[in-house]
Amino acid sequence: MTGVLLLTSAPHASADQVRDAQWPLSVYDAEKVWRLSQGAGVSVAVIDTGVDADHPDLTGQVLPGKDFTGADDPHTDVVGHGTAMASLIAGHGHGLNGPAGVKGLAPRAKILPVRVEATRGTFDGKIDTAAWTAGVRYAVQQGASVINLSLDDSSAYPGSKAAKAIEYAQSHDVVVVAAAGNDAGTVNYPAALPGVVAVSAVDQALNPWSKSNTGNVTVAAPGVQVAQADPTTASGYAVADGTSGSTAYVSAIVALLRSKYPDLSAGQIINRLVKSASFLQHEGKKAPDRELGYGIARPGTALTMDIPKGPKQGPLLKGSSTSTNSAAGSDDSDSTTQAKKKKKKSSSGNILLIGGIAAAVVIVGILVAALRSRRNGGSGGSSSGGGTPSQGMGYPPQPPAGYQQYGRPGPNQGYPASPGQSSQQPNPYSQQPPYQGQ
Repeated sequence: MTGVLLLTSAPHASADQVRDAQWPLSVYDAEKVWRLSQGAGVSVAVIDTGVDADHPDLTGQVLPGKDFTGADDPHTDVVGHGTAMASLIAGHGHGLNGPAGVKGLAPRAKILPVRVEATRGTFDGKIDTAAWTAGVRYAVQQGASVINLSLDDSSAYPGSKAAKAIEYAQSHDVVVVAAAGNDAGTVNYPAALPGVVAVSAVDQALNPWSKSNTGNVTVAAPGVQVAQADPTTASGYAVADGTSGSTAYVSAIVALLRSKYPDLSAGQIINRLVKSASFLQHEGKKAPDRELGYGIARPGTALTMDIPKGPKQGPLLKGSSTSTNSAAGSDDSDSTTQAKKKKKKSSSGNILLIGGIAAAVVIVGILVAALRSRRNGGSGGSSSGGGTPSQGMGYPPQPPAGYQQYGRPGPNQGYPASPGQSSQQPNPYSQQPPYQGQ
């Protein structure tokens, strides 16, 4: 498994081309979604490699935060991963009215940077479990109502101190969203822990990404060829694949929901997320599906669908043996009686830094030719979302156990008429995702 940092920008890439390349915003019909909610009043903790608060697409969005690496600078990101995740969640773009650069799906949410990994250039280390575990507790204490974990750590098995930290967050009404993983194996920890929203990735055609981990998936979201901020590149942007990006998009959807429905518990927010998801064109799938969980997350539908609140615990913890009461303490002892349910085939505990597949670095001429080819040969599709998707707007055929299935919504609830958005997006960046993983 390789993991060199090699993200190279094309010489004439511009920030407005970045916006054009944000196909998930078109798929989600973001302009319509933002009329319903933009995530105002919600803090999303990004537990990652730090967040560059000076990136033009994130100015004013980043809270003070905390650095658990010893460097005492949560606003420095020498890797780029944390900044990338923050941009997908709460980027506001830049320029007059923000038409250029990356815009996040919850552009009025605030980012709480929790830096737990400082240097990943050689991909030879393991994530500091104690650091991110402490970061989870810190995020809760700082009032974050959503925690984004685009990382994996096999040390976060049930009963571990890391798992106790997740339970602590859940007991304090925080939605924890984590990446499923990118090695085509089974869902990693902490995503596999009870109550955690485990996110897999889909591509521009809304098909499951081949490298997404499967099994205990909750929902899927866009995670392939995703344009994002990256302070380590000359242009300040990059395009990458991975369940890290899809996790950030789901965290943004949760922020939208928490802003619009502040009286709902974390479990009830997850209930809306799950029940509004859909398999779209993937007929015959039954929830929970190993690849898509309860379906592809849809913000428009989640915000507007008529869904009873349901129990405060929500669907993911229903019947779980997880005790949120025992999690309320600050430092529960590690449980040594529970075996680890699995180990990663790759190095355990690696922070999963976006990449998943190696893409060749291309010169501008070749890139332009490729873009023309894609535009001429792509399936097209309106970015305005002006019709009922050809795949259908149905909901997962089997909602979580004990939960009622609800009626079919109208069109434009989160996806446009066609998923073939890739033909509309220039890809101005030479790219080679830096790491195998989320």
